[in-house]
Amino acid sequence: MLGFRTFASPVGELGLVASDTGLVAVLWEDDDPKRVRLAERAARHDHPVLEETARQLDGYFAGERRAFDLPLDFRGTDFQRAVWGALLAIPFGETRSYAQVARAIGRPTASRAVGAANGRNPISIIAPCHRVVGADGALTGFAGGLEAKRYLLDMERGRQGLLS
Repeated sequence: MLGFRTFASPVGELGLVASDTGLVAVLWEDDDPKRVRLAERAARHDHPVLEETARQLDGYFAGERRAFDLPLDFRGTDFQRAVWGALLAIPFGETRSYAQVARAIGRPTASRAVGAANGRNPISIIAPCHRVVGADGALTGFAGGLEAKRYLLDMERGRQGLLS
């Protein structure tokens, strides 16, 4: 059974889900249940991965952590896992376009498929899908909403991120 707990953050309440292997998901408050499908039920209980995830997220939002060191249990297709793995390589405070991510995984013509996989990233913030933007630098779709995406990018760039 998967473990579950909530985490209060500046971008809303997040749902943290873990297996015995690692972190499975960071879900948004109003997340579409079809975006991240969990084959198992998650039950609220203490879990060391959930506690460590909350501790590291606290550090991230306090401006004290630039990278996460957590066991991750990505659940998806090989292509999705390749995209999500590429997200982990995007440096703190920087962005990449969908085309750049496609090239990074050796699939230069797969920008749209990268966009779809990015949108289904189950481990938001930790696997920083918020760092992927349009080719022109425009903020594009984000499961947590564009306001949260802007907040995360501004925070990482040392700007005062504000949610209205």
